[in-house]
Amino acid sequence: MSGTPVPTRRPGRPPHGEPILERAFRVLGAFAEAGEGLPLHTLAARAGLPKSTTSRIAAQLMGVGALERLDNGDFVVGLRLLEIASLAPRGHGLRAAALPFMEDLHRVTRQHVLLAVRDGHEAVLVERLSARDAAAVKYRVGGRLPLAETGIGVALLAHAPEPVRDDALAGATDAGRLRRLIATVRREGVCAMTGPNPLRTGPTTMSTVAAPILNRRGESLGALSLVAPAEGVTQVTARVALRTASLAISRTVGLRPAT
Repeated sequence: MSGTPVPTRRPGRPPHGEPILERAFRVLGAFAEAGEGLPLHTLAARAGLPKSTTSRIAAQLMGVGALERLDNGDFVVGLRLLEIASLAPRGHGLRAAALPFMEDLHRVTRQHVLLAVRDGHEAVLVERLSARDAAAVKYRVGGRLPLAETGIGVALLAHAPEPVRDDALAGATDAGRLRRLIATVRREGVCAMTGPNPLRTGPTTMSTVAAPILNRRGESLGALSLVAPAEGVTQVTARVALRTASLAISRTVGLRPAT
């Protein structure tokens, strides 16, 4: 139940005619953790670009504030990207509506409360509230999660377009289980998953309860989830709490005027 690791591309010449913008996004996409600093050789390896090309693109990105450089020479994501990303309507508008309800859940459970939207075949985390003493997880705001392997992903997948669901089922290691989880979300508005903790520290088993956030037409706006040690939360209570919060967020979004 962790974020998808960032693959290291095989370095070499970029595809013939690949636009500079696509290469710039390959460089920006090399960062996997919040606050992560990367030396040039790692940045180039993850982006799958020659060091000379990466250096040139990184310099251009620094010029517009998308990257910054630390005293030790490592590159980090720049604040300008945060300013721009905060304007994204799908994430920011939903986050504003959801945050009061997420804070209530967080206050009661003292665990991780996540909010995500679907982007293609992945979930993108747009907010996370975590108690200081909650079990460690690898989820981060802006991180991407597989739809078929996480509770919040399944909640999004249940109301995704049919081709997206078909692709997820075709690639699932246990398509029958995934199909049952999707059916549960569509029938009950909530689902629960339990699995091994991918981190070596902390509890060995983690539980996720997740619920979709829908508009008046039944279309997915996002999903909400609670992540906790399997023995740390009562699933029945969590299911009721998540379902109640998701419905309240849906109503709040529906009451807001379009912008």
